[in-house]
Amino acid sequence: MKVVWDGIVQAFHLLFSGNAEVLEITFLSLKISGIATGLSLLIGLPLGTLLALGQFRSRKFWVSLINTGMALPPVVVGLAVSIMLWRSGPLGGLRLMYTVSAIIIAQIIIAAPVVSGLTAAALQQLDPSLRYQLYGLGASRWQMIKALWREAQLPLLAAIMAGFGSVISEVGASMMVGGNIRYQTRVLTTAIVLETNKGEFSVAIALSVILLLLAYMINLFLTWIQQRNPRR
Repeated sequence: MKVVWDGIVQAFHLLFSGNAEVLEITFLSLKISGIATGLSLLIGLPLGTLLALGQFRSRKFWVSLINTGMALPPVVVGLAVSIMLWRSGPLGGLRLMYTVSAIIIAQIIIAAPVVSGLTAAALQQLDPSLRYQLYGLGASRWQMIKALWREAQLPLLAAIMAGFGSVISEVGASMMVGGNIRYQTRVLTTAIVLETNKGEFSVAIALSVILLLLAYMINLFLTWIQQRNPRR
């Protein structure tokens, strides 16, 4: 218990003393996961909407594929992205391996299925007659979709939180494609693994506390947006 308590005390010391390296790692973690979540939303929201509202033959196949992707192991994603980005890989010429961009790509692949799957589930839970009512009122297809998004805004915000949670806490893919390079690609999760392997358990616990605080603050903000105008 002493190690845990020392780690908690050290976490606040690192934060409030303005430790440059810890602050850089924290901001980089937030930057990477924020960009990955935002891009995943741009992919997942329209894709989930298409799967929820579309009527085409292979729809069930794509839904099952997205649902499988929601449980995709990060290390598998890391391996796949690494193969693509290695010098001998198809995208090796881009020289993205062991860069922040490589981590973002891996995290998008992890988060996009989560956002897509939860978006599709949220929209499928709505009363199908709502679509016909909107069409009856003269709404265009785009206006109908925006109205459905507003109607399902609570579960859609939950989808964003789930997508963010899946990448801010991810370590396997980030380690594999980013390399955990100091001052370049080291994020909180990979730093925790490094300190644990070094036997610096107090530092590892301190970084874990910072990671949990960061995730809590972001989700608190999203929850506030979600709940400020709850549907009655």
